[in-house]
Amino acid sequence: MLVLLSPSKKLDETSKIPTDVATQPEFLHDAEILASGLKDLSRGDISDLMGLSQNLSDLNYNRFQEFSVPFTKNNARPALFTFKGDVYDKMDVENYDAEDLKFAQEHVRILSGLYGILKPLDLMQPYRLEMGTKFKNERGNNLYGFWDSKLTDNINKQEENLVVNLASNEYFKSIKPKKLKADLLEITFKQYKDGKLKNIGLMAKRARGMMADYIIKNKITDKDDLLNFKESGYTFAPELSKDNNWVFTMNM
Repeated sequence: MLVLLSPSKKLDETSKIPTDVATQPEFLHDAEILASGLKDLSRGDISDLMGLSQNLSDLNYNRFQEFSVPFTKNNARPALFTFKGDVYDKMDVENYDAEDLKFAQEHVRILSGLYGILKPLDLMQPYRLEMGTKFKNERGNNLYGFWDSKLTDNINKQEENLVVNLASNEYFKSIKPKKLKADLLEITFKQYKDGKLKNIGLMAKRARGMMADYIIKNKITDKDDLLNFKESGYTFAPELSKDNNWVFTMNM
């Protein structure tokens, strides 16, 4: 089983890292190519490209200017301890033990506009580059063109029999489902509010983090074991589910 997650805009650059283990991103050379192009952008260009405020434009302009290799523990942090936000706030990463981290490293992949795919312990430097950004580059007019089939091919190299998609639509669009060698399981989280079934984005993000945490802590590799997921009152809804798209619901 391989679990796909989205990254987050919110980053933690200061907290203590509870492990000495760190690895290098597989597509670091590709990230260098993108970073080189992004370094040529002005603060105004970044603001226009990403729709950012002046402060955020300045922050990310400086990040791209400071991007440098090689990545070391002095200039980069493991991805799992750097991404924050709605998904990652629901993952108890600070308390993961060595076995949890080993399992996550083997079974979790974080899709990234800049880095392509990150393993949890891959080093990364802070950035902001959403997968849907229309950044023209040497391989195309956007990041989907830049990454093309690279990310799908990388997943196929893992030789897992199942891919569980807990990423957002924006990031999963970088994967070509028809080219996946493994079976694909889509997970959808919905909420009953005032008696009506809804899909609330914030709640769905948090639920993705809770399920990823559940998978890591329980070392789940069989999809049927996901049926026991009951965090925050979520339960499997067979009447709403299909073979390759499982729906979990909860009452608000």
